[in-house]
Amino acid sequence: MEKPEITEVVNAQMPLGTTLGIRMFGGPQEVDATLRWAPELCTAGGILHGGVLMSLADAAGAVCAFLNLPDGARTTTIESKTNFLGAVREGEVLARSRPLHVGKTTIVVETDLFDASGRRVARTTQTQAVLAGD
Repeated sequence: MEKPEITEVVNAQMPLGTTLGIRMFGGPQEVDATLRWAPELCTAGGILHGGVLMSLADAAGAVCAFLNLPDGARTTTIESKTNFLGAVREGEVLARSRPLHVGKTTIVVETDLFDASGRRVARTTQTQAVLAGD
């Protein structure tokens, strides 16, 4: 089943997504985000910068957490850990986020990042605080 695109709604609240060219799809149980390799997003040797990969993972994970919040609540990242497993030198990166724990005070999300060939290039686990609404 194809996931609905949620890019416009997300980027209205998270302008960095527009700057990086992130596209988002999905719902509470799984969020996919994509980002295209570009030379201006690279470090030495034409490798996509780790900070860009972490930004993609954080954005996808935050949206996944947001979609699992109770009505009126907000969220913020309080911890994030990334293991880099490979380099991205071309193509598109896919981030796939899934909730591991949805609690009253925290939501834990795991995000796997894949290159265009489907090879896992990173895994991020992040904890999001559940904040009472204003």
